[in-house]
Amino acid sequence: MPPKFFHRFLRWFCNPRLLDRIEGDLLEVYFDRVHRSGKQKADLRFIIDVILLLRPAIIRRTEMHSYSNTGMLGNYFMVAWRNILRSKTFSFINIGGLSLGVTCSLLIFLWINDELSVDKFNSNPDIYSVYERVFSEGKIDAGPWTPGELAAELKHQVPEIKYSSPIWNHNEELFTLDDKKINYRGISADSDFFKMFNYTLLKGTPETALRDPDAIAVSRRMAEAFFGSPEEAYGSMIRIGNQKDLRITAVFENVPDNSSEKFEFVGNWHYLLETVQWLKVWIYRAPFTYIQLHPGTDPAKVESKIKDFLTPFLTPTHGEGYKTELGLQPYGDMYLHSRFEEGVPAGGRIENLKLFGLIAVFILLIACINFMNLSTARSVKRAKEVGVRKTMGAFRSYLVTQFIGEAMLLTFLAIVLAIGLVAITLPYFNLVTEKHIALPFTSLSFWGLLIALLVVTGFIAGAYPAFFLSSLNPIKILKGSLKADPRSLLFRKTLVVFQFILVIIFIACTSTISRQVEYMQSKNVGFDKENLVYIPLQGDLYVKFEAFKQQLLNKPGIVNVTRSTNAPTDINTHEYDLEWEGKNPEDKVVAIHNGIGYDFLPMMNIQILQGRNFSKEFISDTTGFIINETALKLIGYDDPIGRPLSFFQKRGTIVGVVKDFHLKSLKDPIMPLIMFLGEDAHWGYVLVKTQAGMTQEGIAGIENVFKDFEPEYPLRYYFADEEFQKLYSSERTVNKFSISFSVLAIVIACLGLFGLTMFTAEQRKKEIGIRKAIGATTFSIVSMLSNDIVKLVIISTAFALPIAWFAMDKWIAQFAYQASLSFWLFIGPALLTLIIALVTTSFQAIKAAIADPVTSLKSE
Repeated sequence: MPPKFFHRFLRWFCNPRLLDRIEGDLLEVYFDRVHRSGKQKADLRFIIDVILLLRPAIIRRTEMHSYSNTGMLGNYFMVAWRNILRSKTFSFINIGGLSLGVTCSLLIFLWINDELSVDKFNSNPDIYSVYERVFSEGKIDAGPWTPGELAAELKHQVPEIKYSSPIWNHNEELFTLDDKKINYRGISADSDFFKMFNYTLLKGTPETALRDPDAIAVSRRMAEAFFGSPEEAYGSMIRIGNQKDLRITAVFENVPDNSSEKFEFVGNWHYLLETVQWLKVWIYRAPFTYIQLHPGTDPAKVESKIKDFLTPFLTPTHGEGYKTELGLQPYGDMYLHSRFEEGVPAGGRIENLKLFGLIAVFILLIACINFMNLSTARSVKRAKEVGVRKTMGAFRSYLVTQFIGEAMLLTFLAIVLAIGLVAITLPYFNLVTEKHIALPFTSLSFWGLLIALLVVTGFIAGAYPAFFLSSLNPIKILKGSLKADPRSLLFRKTLVVFQFILVIIFIACTSTISRQVEYMQSKNVGFDKENLVYIPLQGDLYVKFEAFKQQLLNKPGIVNVTRSTNAPTDINTHEYDLEWEGKNPEDKVVAIHNGIGYDFLPMMNIQILQGRNFSKEFISDTTGFIINETALKLIGYDDPIGRPLSFFQKRGTIVGVVKDFHLKSLKDPIMPLIMFLGEDAHWGYVLVKTQAGMTQEGIAGIENVFKDFEPEYPLRYYFADEEFQKLYSSERTVNKFSISFSVLAIVIACLGLFGLTMFTAEQRKKEIGIRKAIGATTFSIVSMLSNDIVKLVIISTAFALPIAWFAMDKWIAQFAYQASLSFWLFIGPALLTLIIALVTTSFQAIKAAIADPVTSLKSE
């Protein structure tokens, strides 16, 4: 049989004269679809057919005396408006609560829509990112980092691939034209880049943009900064890094805000290969690799075909049995699904979108519950109106339409107010989320969302009061024998319980998230990041490092100077060829490495557990290694000092073991770390420790000395503690969202509770007067009015705490290092909710309790 609800709905609205024929045709088509397509598809098509039949010619017609449809609509509007003005307090609570709920929901939906739009400007569906799966020690390490030569080889050997390009991210490069010098972030890519991706070219063509080794494509912003216009920039020469002149062969429109890749220039890949020679070695991974398949190609078959593509390239260096596989991920999925589990993309930002999507729905539900509760509670006030209307011949369908229409009017006013609130709060919202979201007034989908929100919210908020009020018996109403319906009271209490469940869950989850974020930001990461400044090596500074260091140490406020091949908060260079004495050839391990200066460990206050630091007194230290605890556990040496180790095609011995310290966020476990002496490295950073309280003096000294050594380059410097905090930007955003929306959820719930208590006190006004007349105290009356709230909060707590515990236990599991889930993190929100509820209700309860009983007992 077809879905019962929609079958009954058809019979309810369809004109009786047409029902038999329409119902018969629908059922005949339905059973035919069941036979051909199955019940599930047939049910869906039946529902669609019923909805499409909601047309004026088919809907049943009813008449109410001599009122015309236009007159009735005007009458509905007039009555609704009078009710709003007559009950200003309840109208304010309803509109205010709904507008706050809609404001929150709109902000969240705008943010979700913006996140979903990232990289969707690229209309080509056949672009895929190539990622690696490395099997090591029974685990699978996966990521999008690949060998530099992979893209060209894939295109050469796999005919299904139409285009391919590696992408290498440059932190910042110095560009010079005459006296103008500006640093820009950019990428290097192969000649297929602009053929694959939909970046608009203002000058030049995709075929010629990156064809030559000295070619470079620049953004409109960069072209205007140096040349005044894209037209003037096209074909001109510009110098990069004070080393080479490049020809601008293309100018592209500024990268859109919804692109995950942010760059101002695209350099030629082959020029990069000549300057970074190790990119040609297959065992080293750094760039991303993207491919575009020919239209109609099955990506699963291509993925299967390239799965073992790397084996012949890695076997000469790693030996037989080394297992590394390739996989494909759609380009449009990378931003939201950036985390890998068991070697496949499994999550990432998409989880935050799902979380806040639920929060938006729940906040809207809380606001709707307020409306339903207040409207149902006030039904007795409007009972006589319903009785008179029914006595005058009003059909139930008209009454339902009237009350739902009133709900729609209130919802409309709330949405109008919400749009104004969104417009006011959006600039601050963008600051928190680091977005550029604007109200999309020109978007049809936005107006469609608002209309859907109006209809759904208005119907949900007004449906129960409408059907309840329209079902009242007019005789009982007009005789004054109407009593409160126990089912209505139970329904209201159920809604309040559900509302409190959501509020307690919000507060409990927010307190847990805040605790975890605070834990990550305050936890000792194993090295001293305070007052630590690092400067990228530019020009010939790596050659002049010793002189540069001595000059800095003579400046006030500077305590120590050393160097590192990686930024202290971004040591993420993976290595797969680690070898040691006694290692099983079948074991595949992944480690990270960093070149350091002699003073790196003491300057960072990293504890040495065994052996010693690198020293100029030991010439052999140039081939020595210092490892962390995790690396020692991996290698398994009982007495590691002096034992052999090999990696990066470099053989040496272990000279020291240091205590583990965190190089990434606490979401990731500490990895095996190999440190080598990097005093002669041509790349990396200068690390400067400033004296506490003298950071500004230290920065001034750095600027003066740097200008003397590298006058052609502008100084760039970073604070380690600030860069470390950036690792938690996503978690901080989640935390700010949670706190803000929890507070608003509490405010919305309190508004409804305040209104409900006010109405209850008014309904029990005579009872309270009688109790006071026979000697009841103010405290006993307040207790009587508050007892129900206490019971409802206790019931809500019993349901909310297990749900909150399960949700937070699952959320916190994504972090390798977790704050403990304290008992008070969950009991505290329940007690807080109870206190807030009692304070909200006590105001009205006390007001009712201290009222003059003589006034309360007056006859109407």
